[in-house]
Amino acid sequence: MIVVGVRFKPAGKVYYFDPQEVTLDIEDGVIVETARGMEFGKVVIPPREVSEKEVVQPLKPIIRRALPKDIKQVEKNKEREKKAFTVCLEKIAKHKLPMKLIEVDYTFDMGKIIFFFSAEGRIDFRELVRDLAAVFRTRIELRQIGLRDEAKLIGGIGCCGRPLCCATFLGEFKPVSIRMAKTQGMFLNPTKISGSCGRLMCCLRYENQSYTSGELTCQNCSKICMHQAPPAIGKKVMTDEGVGTVLRIQGKEHTVRVQLESGQTIKVNWTDVAEIEHES
Repeated sequence: MIVVGVRFKPAGKVYYFDPQEVTLDIEDGVIVETARGMEFGKVVIPPREVSEKEVVQPLKPIIRRALPKDIKQVEKNKEREKKAFTVCLEKIAKHKLPMKLIEVDYTFDMGKIIFFFSAEGRIDFRELVRDLAAVFRTRIELRQIGLRDEAKLIGGIGCCGRPLCCATFLGEFKPVSIRMAKTQGMFLNPTKISGSCGRLMCCLRYENQSYTSGELTCQNCSKICMHQAPPAIGKKVMTDEGVGTVLRIQGKEHTVRVQLESGQTIKVNWTDVAEIEHES
C-alpha cells in the first residue's frame, strides 16, 4: 500500500494519506479531508509502501497539492486565530471561568474553531460556547489539554538549554517512568528530572535505550551504532585498577563512576570494565 505522511503542526503527529495520482515531495503543502474538516498540512514522509497493519483504515486521499490561494487562506486563518484568541479571553473573563486559554485553531475551510485550554478540574463552559458561537457564527469546540500538551503548544527552553523536544520534533507522547531515571543514574530530585511541564522529562524515554540495549548515536556519523551496554548501578565490576562498584552512569560520555574497594572513586569508559557475575 502506497501512503504519504502529512503533519499539520510543526511537531505534530504524522498521519498517513493516499497520494492518489498526485506527485509529492517533502515539505509540499497539501489539502486533505480529516475528521475535523478540510485541512492544510505539509508532507513529511514522501510516498512509500507500507504494510496494511501500519495504516488506520479507511485511508483518506490527498485532495490536491496546495495552491497559492490555499497558502493565502492559511495566512488569513492565522490572523483570524489571533483575533479569536483575544475575543475568547474577554469572554472567559466575563464568565469568570478558572481556565487558561492556550491556543486557537481554525480549520482550513473555517468550518470550525477549536479553542485549546488548560484547567485544574472540569469546567462548565456551555455559556462560553454560546457566546463564542454568537460572535463567530460557526461550529465551536473547546478542548481541555494536559500539562504536556500545553508545553508542546507554547514551547520554551529546556534545562539543557535547547528548545523543548515536544515542541520541536516529538510527534506524540509516550509513557515515561521513574525507573528510566534510575537506570540512567540520575538523582531522583523532582526538580532535576522534571521538564517545564512539571512531568518527567521526555528525553528520559528515548535516551533510555542507550543505557539498556547498548545502542548509541555516533557523534561522527549521527547514525545508530551498536556498543556494549553499560553495567547497572550497584554492580561489581573489574577495572584496570581493581574491583569496584558502579555508582553512576554518564550516558553522554559513555563512562561510569566506580568506587574501588580501597574507597577511591574513578571514572572509566564502560567498555573498559567487566561485570563480576559471582563473588568468590
